[in-house]
Amino acid sequence: MLPQRDKTIHPDGVPPARRFMAMLTIGLGITMAVLDGSVANIALPTIARELGSTPAQSIWVVNAYQLVIVVSLLALSSLGEIIGYARIYYVGLVIFGVASFACAVSDSLTALVIARVLQGVGASCIMSVNAALVRFIYPRAMLGRGIGFIALVVAMAAASGPTIAAGILSVASWHWIFAINVPISIVAVAVAGALPLTARSSHKFDWQSALLSVLAFGSFVIGVEQLGHGFQNIVWVVACFALALVSGTLLVRRQLNRSAPLLPVDLLRIPVFALSILTSVSSFCAQTLAFVSLPFFFQGVLQRGEVETGLLMTPWPLALVFVAPLAGRLADRYPAGLLGGIGLAVFAGGLASLAMLPADPTSLDIAWRMLMAGAGFGLFQSPNNRTMLAAAPPERTGGASGMLGTARLTGQTLGAALVAMIFNLAGGAEGSQMTLTLAAGLALLGMVLSLIRLTPRGKGPVSA
Repeated sequence: MLPQRDKTIHPDGVPPARRFMAMLTIGLGITMAVLDGSVANIALPTIARELGSTPAQSIWVVNAYQLVIVVSLLALSSLGEIIGYARIYYVGLVIFGVASFACAVSDSLTALVIARVLQGVGASCIMSVNAALVRFIYPRAMLGRGIGFIALVVAMAAASGPTIAAGILSVASWHWIFAINVPISIVAVAVAGALPLTARSSHKFDWQSALLSVLAFGSFVIGVEQLGHGFQNIVWVVACFALALVSGTLLVRRQLNRSAPLLPVDLLRIPVFALSILTSVSSFCAQTLAFVSLPFFFQGVLQRGEVETGLLMTPWPLALVFVAPLAGRLADRYPAGLLGGIGLAVFAGGLASLAMLPADPTSLDIAWRMLMAGAGFGLFQSPNNRTMLAAAPPERTGGASGMLGTARLTGQTLGAALVAMIFNLAGGAEGSQMTLTLAAGLALLGMVLSLIRLTPRGKGPVSA
């Protein structure tokens, strides 16, 4: 049962003192969820070796976590509208803490993967409603600041993940990568009483739509990932996409006449919301194309070491850390279409300049380009997320929050698959140049979609 010191429903944000504690809870939860999406990657070789598994088997330590999050986001955000976002978040913190302990004491790959599935459920609870909670924590006039804070936390967690993992592995076993979540989750649960109560929707949870959503998104993600590895499993790929098409079609048809659909087709009818979703998918796809391919380019082509590669990747998230909060404040004053358009133009310029690096670049040549890409992405992200939340009616904030996370994960999944496909066609400098050029093109597409939001047709009923 979620502890509540104040059972008052605040329609336009909570008092400042409580706001601090509520955002502390949000920050701790997001930090754990994001960190565990990256630290496990660093520990995979060690885990595979110590548990006596192959690299192909051990990859499920990562895939199980990510897949569970993707397929359950919309269902959990819908459930949050019914039982309350704070309750979903609280349950997520508890599940994540218990699952982290289970990961830490696992003595076989099977046990670890099962624990990671449970951990993915906890992370999905956290990610599905965190943006919805922020909408009720901050006054509407300050919503951009709250969204900027989330972007800041995500950037810091993503930037520090590899360093934290490397530091732990240098002095302790891989089990401690998961064990450190336990005290953090205990603190987060202890202060979760500051999370605001929200009005609950009267509609019932749609279990059939939830199952169709799991089938549609799960089979699509698996099909995309398999396609990224070439055409040797083409029958399996076709079967996955066929299942995704059939279940997705049934899901959409089921949602059309519902007042609070699990797949928020009602929100997708709002032009500014739909354009913001497309902008998000395109931009996160571009970001992943670059983020996945650049380490291979730095090490394989430029012959930089692992430590130097990590340092060369740092300017990007570092720029995000500084720009995201500023962009959140600007989003409360200026249209997201304009801020997003400028940010994505800068982002595309950074990516294009990385694609045109000289044959023997200096670290400074790389660093300023990475800073440019990170700053551009940071200027786009917070205003775009604020627009998605503000475009939804208050009672449909859960649907908007779920779609926000789904758009990000869809873009990242497509980006990772495209990198694998391109690297299968061309390796070395040519493959890296192709991925960065494609990323720049997708960023420009996102820029166009963002600027369309400034037109009367693109604004729809909400001018954001």
